[in-house]
Amino acid sequence: MTDSLPIDADVTVDRAAGLRIGTAPDSWGVWFPDDPNQVPWQRFLDEVVAAGYSWIELGPYGYLPTDPHQLEDELGTRGLKLSAGTVFTGFHKGDDQWQRAWDQALAVAGLASKLGAEHLVVIPDMWRDEHGAVIEPRTLTDEQWAKLAAGHNRLGKALLEEFGVRQQFHSHADSHIGTTREVLRFLDNTDPHYTNLCLDTGHFAYYGGDSVKLIQESPDRIGYLHLKQVDPSLLFDVLKNDVSFADAVPQGIMIEPPHGVPEFGPIIDAVAAIDPDIFAIVEQDMYGCDVDRPLPIAQRTREHIFRCTHLARFH
Repeated sequence: MTDSLPIDADVTVDRAAGLRIGTAPDSWGVWFPDDPNQVPWQRFLDEVVAAGYSWIELGPYGYLPTDPHQLEDELGTRGLKLSAGTVFTGFHKGDDQWQRAWDQALAVAGLASKLGAEHLVVIPDMWRDEHGAVIEPRTLTDEQWAKLAAGHNRLGKALLEEFGVRQQFHSHADSHIGTTREVLRFLDNTDPHYTNLCLDTGHFAYYGGDSVKLIQESPDRIGYLHLKQVDPSLLFDVLKNDVSFADAVPQGIMIEPPHGVPEFGPIIDAVAAIDPDIFAIVEQDMYGCDVDRPLPIAQRTREHIFRCTHLARFH
């Protein structure tokens, strides 16, 4: 078979190997609700359609319209659907973090659930600030681990009961949960009824994680997927020289597929074997990029995903 073969007729426009494939504002360089250098939200939505996707994430709360009727109209006229929203938590810091997390959940899960989304991606706070300065120890004490796990169990239970939304925990570069051992410890200390993983393949690979192995060893804890690749050659410089993630992104640490690691095909196939309805959202960190850069990358990435899964299934 050649790369020019068409997608098989039984694969719909938003599915590869069964999974629901989508994208996110992050792949258009959007990190903040309001930044004049970011692509306007209307253009983002139009370009998502032009790139061939029909599922999106909400992105930073306030970037897309927060009025549910307006957002429903904007998505509906473009044939788009919402898979999830995102919040940030710092439960390891103490009990006062609950209100901060729940205030975000009320806004984000409240909006997302009205548009049919059933997931909330939850990202832990970084141990660096937005300027790259270290503000906390890089590892947690046993007491902090206990607070973190209890907080996420409480949040997951509340999200499910209040909104019918499932918490999907996202390990992250420059956060306390990043390495394989840290991710496994998080799973061991949390309740699968209330929190599972948004497995971000790029962030997991950032610290040497093997996504396929994690999927095979913890299949019942994979609830959501972010498809992302890291540049392995640049990564060693980033880690050796203690470059912050925020500074590494403009250097291209998260690289356009298929030029980085890990390979998407085996990961998509492994997750599809667990549950073909799991979302696989493309999320290439590109904050600070020129507004004309994301669309061609998004188009090529989608073509690569369907090509690699197509060849994996039929070659």
